[in-house]
Amino acid sequence: MTGRTPLLFTPMQLREITLRNRIVTAPMHQYSAIDGFPTDWHLVNAGRWALGGAGTVMLESTKVEKRGRGTIGDLGIWSDAHIPPLARIADFIRDNGATPAIQLGQSGRKGRVKRPWEGAAALTPEDVDAETWEQWDLVAPSAIAYSEASPVPRALELEEIPDAIAAWGAAAARADRAGFDIIELHGAHGYLLHQFLSPAANQRTDAYGGSEENRMRFVLEVVEEVRANWPAGKPLFVRLSIEDEAGWGPAENVRLARRMKPLGVDVIDCSTGGTTSAVPNFFRLNSFGYQVPYAEQIRREADIMTMAVGLIIHADQAESILRDGDADLVAIGREFLYNPNWGLDAAQKLGIDPRYAMSPPQAAHWLAKRARRGFGGKGSTWAAGIDEAAIPE
Repeated sequence: MTGRTPLLFTPMQLREITLRNRIVTAPMHQYSAIDGFPTDWHLVNAGRWALGGAGTVMLESTKVEKRGRGTIGDLGIWSDAHIPPLARIADFIRDNGATPAIQLGQSGRKGRVKRPWEGAAALTPEDVDAETWEQWDLVAPSAIAYSEASPVPRALELEEIPDAIAAWGAAAARADRAGFDIIELHGAHGYLLHQFLSPAANQRTDAYGGSEENRMRFVLEVVEEVRANWPAGKPLFVRLSIEDEAGWGPAENVRLARRMKPLGVDVIDCSTGGTTSAVPNFFRLNSFGYQVPYAEQIRREADIMTMAVGLIIHADQAESILRDGDADLVAIGREFLYNPNWGLDAAQKLGIDPRYAMSPPQAAHWLAKRARRGFGGKGSTWAAGIDEAAIPE
């Protein structure tokens, strides 16, 4: 990679926001909030990714309504009281060179369940206090459960839809006040926005169901509401399941993305799956970059910027995705959980930071000192042990 800056580490301008590189930490549920409020876990978790070289750190799906929680550990932004603790996280991310971003979501029919490591079964009144249970009004486009083990939601009444849409706008305004510079709307993985798009989950017969145009209506009105409450100078992303294997696929998403772009959507985050428990698309999950072709298709056919995600593991793999024009950004998820310094490690492997200048000074001083003293081996992520590290005599 000598002689040129890898595209992965080239700054990117989105509206009035400059990203220091093209690496985004994918939003990953931590299920560790208390009544929607972030804890020190969230500060440390997001903070270490900013310190670890990510250009953008995106907080996990943060629920726009209390009733929209997936489980009791979800982050929330349904009240102004959530703003100060979220601002603390956004400030730390920004103070360490990364762009603070937040994903907004509403679980719809996939809500009111236990954490995944607790079995993800439906919660019962015995699992939570009476007030929490009373307020957990599970709503969806139609009264169809996600799976046999999931609770059956209540179909939103037509007159309730304006308030359901307004909740997204109010959450966007709070995200701005908390200091986030990018919002992503979670329209994938079978959550509420995706449910409205899906012919499997949406069997309404009014203006929000039936035809493809009608099924797009809720999502497009949410985009308009969010954009009206989100500064014009700040980017807006939308995550979509480009192929959900249940009737909502690439052709439909190309048409949707074309509709979203003039409404102020800047980037489509291209994922897959999640509409029903019967089609989890696991058969593709053993292939590096298995969702990248969808990012390329949406980018090319809808003429909109895209973000690729899904088993993007290695630095040269991420660089190739960008160099080949398959996407404009890459989202790294579980690999950041495994190696919180993935961004700094990628810079080393692409040969552009020999003196560790991208590291925080508290670390860079010591790492550069080690390099100047002639340590010729590679870091622990490069090799299994000293026999492979090529330490000079």
